[in-house]
Amino acid sequence: MKEARPVAEVFAAFLKLGLTSFGGPIAHLGYFRDELVLRRCWINDEAYAELVALCQFLPGPASSQVGFALGYARAGWLGALAAFIAFTFPSALLMLALAFASAAIDGPIAEAAFHGLKLVAVAIVGQAAWGMARSLTPDLLRAAIAISAALIILLVGGAFGQIGAIALGAMAGLLLCRRLAVDQASRWLTIAMPRRLGVAAAILFVALLAGLPPLAHALGWRELALFDIFYRAGALVFGGGHVVLPLLQAELVPPGWIGDDSFLAGYGAAQALPGPLFAISAYLGTVAGDGVGGGLVALAALFLPGFLILTAALPFWARLRHNRTVKAAIIGVNAAVVGILGMALYDPLVTTAVLSWRDALLALTALAALLRFRAPPLAIVAGLVAASVAFGVAA
Repeated sequence: MKEARPVAEVFAAFLKLGLTSFGGPIAHLGYFRDELVLRRCWINDEAYAELVALCQFLPGPASSQVGFALGYARAGWLGALAAFIAFTFPSALLMLALAFASAAIDGPIAEAAFHGLKLVAVAIVGQAAWGMARSLTPDLLRAAIAISAALIILLVGGAFGQIGAIALGAMAGLLLCRRLAVDQASRWLTIAMPRRLGVAAAILFVALLAGLPPLAHALGWRELALFDIFYRAGALVFGGGHVVLPLLQAELVPPGWIGDDSFLAGYGAAQALPGPLFAISAYLGTVAGDGVGGGLVALAALFLPGFLILTAALPFWARLRHNRTVKAAIIGVNAAVVGILGMALYDPLVTTAVLSWRDALLALTALAALLRFRAPPLAIVAGLVAASVAFGVAA
């Protein structure tokens, strides 16, 4: 019974996040910080940014990997499973329902509501960028690292730019931040993953990546071929849901698993739903795999490689993070994460959501409510969607 309480706590926290976290992976990390760092005090900003940086290095859905790791740290494997299910299944169930819906969601009211959700993401990420900048870039040196990371994102872009920015932060930390790498008390639970388990997860990750294609070809099973497609996409993508979609389109549309119109309809709907964008796999698998079974196969296959590689990395990360040299690198990486978050706030969030002075006013009002009055994210979601619909109808 002692373990049931933290598992239930993890499930409740991530169910709330799964129902309210709109705006994609970067916005999710802002929601996570608000709920788990500020409200529940599970970890501090430094540890949170460190975990985010690790997950950004790895292939797979970064926000879901962060949730998986925090669930494990709080309540073991049942906590990790509870975090995944609670955060993922609200949007996955909606995507399953969409796959069976006969009519697409359309019209000016729906368009205005979706636009309001984009403004929510602007406000949430703005709050996260402000809070993390204050705690992780308190001096000119770390501010310069953050600005440099943002410039790399601007010039290079995509997953390579993001990885390059984090690598720059680590190098700058090693060279310039050693004097800042002092021992500090940490308020979070160390994620103590057994080393043998990490090695086993790494072996399984590689074995599935290499073995699934020939096995699926030899056996000719439709479900196994579908699992292979989604597993390879999840294993080879850096940068999250928006990056994995082109890979899935190339694997699913030309061979005839799913039509291009159906694929784009699912992609458009996924933008408006809370939770991880990887949940679109439930929709794509249902349409391509002839039913709910195909949706569940695709959902499991797309998330599995990210969780395996995270499990492989955590045992070694838990030991290295206490090394003074590693701490210096982490300080630089933390500063780079602020730059990455700030650049993501500008592009794609502000550039695609703030289209008029009214949008700017709504986003700034919501940001002020979050920063000054600690308004709950659900209230921000409801308020901005209602305001966006009202202005849309009036127009």
